[in-house]
Amino acid sequence: MNKQDFKIHIVGAGISGLTAATVLEQNGYFPVIIEASDREGGRVKTDIVNGYQLDHGFQVLLTAYPAAQKYLDYESLELQNFLPGASIFKNKKQEIIGDPLRDASLLLSTVFANVGTVADKLKILKLNTRLKKKTIEEIFSDKEQTTLSYLKELDFSSSMINDFFKPFFSGIFLEDKLETSSRMFEFVYKMFGEGDAAVPKGGMEEIPKQLLHHLKNTVIKYNTSVSSISDDKIKLGNGEEIESDFIIVATEASNLIQNLKNQAIEWQSSDTLYFETENRTIKKPLIGLIANKSTVINNIFYHTSLETTTNTDKELLSVTVVDNQGLSGKALIDQVQKELKDLCGITSSTFIKHYRIPKSLPKLGELNYKISPSETRLTETIYLAGDVQLNGSLNAAMLAGESAALGVLENLEGLFK
Repeated sequence: MNKQDFKIHIVGAGISGLTAATVLEQNGYFPVIIEASDREGGRVKTDIVNGYQLDHGFQVLLTAYPAAQKYLDYESLELQNFLPGASIFKNKKQEIIGDPLRDASLLLSTVFANVGTVADKLKILKLNTRLKKKTIEEIFSDKEQTTLSYLKELDFSSSMINDFFKPFFSGIFLEDKLETSSRMFEFVYKMFGEGDAAVPKGGMEEIPKQLLHHLKNTVIKYNTSVSSISDDKIKLGNGEEIESDFIIVATEASNLIQNLKNQAIEWQSSDTLYFETENRTIKKPLIGLIANKSTVINNIFYHTSLETTTNTDKELLSVTVVDNQGLSGKALIDQVQKELKDLCGITSSTFIKHYRIPKSLPKLGELNYKISPSETRLTETIYLAGDVQLNGSLNAAMLAGESAALGVLENLEGLFK
């Protein structure tokens, strides 16, 4: 039996599924991806609306991600880098802080910013140095605690936690109490310190598009939903059954596989709203943070502070809402516009689009960095991928997809012996 004759199916054309297909192709196999939607990308998608590039949620690529460096061609993505800092809106003023060791233009604003204490800023430098020396393996083998207790243990002041760490990392973890594992905090912080936060010139969907473009022997079946999976069969939403030798589930598996029914993943939800404005209140490519516990806005960003493939006369502003406080529809839009005006001085904003994202990031405990190929094996023929296997990150999605594909290859090697 030739390699291309094996029926290997991947459920889900997100980052993890596309990475799994890449590994299988590199080893001579011809996988088939089954995707419920009309295009690849999973949670990483970009729409063009009114000439603007709108990502499905505010997302960035951390260029220091090891798996991203392995599987992506950064040059062809034309990455647009953020400055390593943030603009904090506090008491109707902007306070800019950042890493002056990586960008000297941030030195004076950071030193004189009314955010935290001098001791806090020295502790941040100390934290930067410590995490540069700490390996990723050491981070994920260290004890887990909440990010909040971790920061308190490092003796950061409450003002530093509330004005910077909470709004900044709430926007990454998509939860506003910093209950996320300290392992994830250290990992993300290390990645920020060792590379750039960036967005492809054409938007975040350029990442799955590139992965897809590199696939030569993979078939993708779009608009094809899966209702259930067993050892050698995939049942589609239309009742059709597909026979398969190996199946990689690169999406949430609990609703597809009978013995996982009681293992449903909990998810963090979020809202992203896009607005058109006449001018930018943040002149540089910096994320804007709202240092106020009672607001619905967590962070803002002017996407037009970076180069984009599309060109427009006005400015594109995204607003991330971690806790919508029960507001939806017009009530949420109105509240966001009120806060933009009152807290950020953005007096004129025209609403473009609202993305409600119920499954933004998986809520996971016992976070891990990687998973061995054998650990992805659910049965002899079914393997699990997706960032839900490790931690909520693009890097984890790639590593889980890689490991699931390697698990299938290990099994196949046994057949050829």
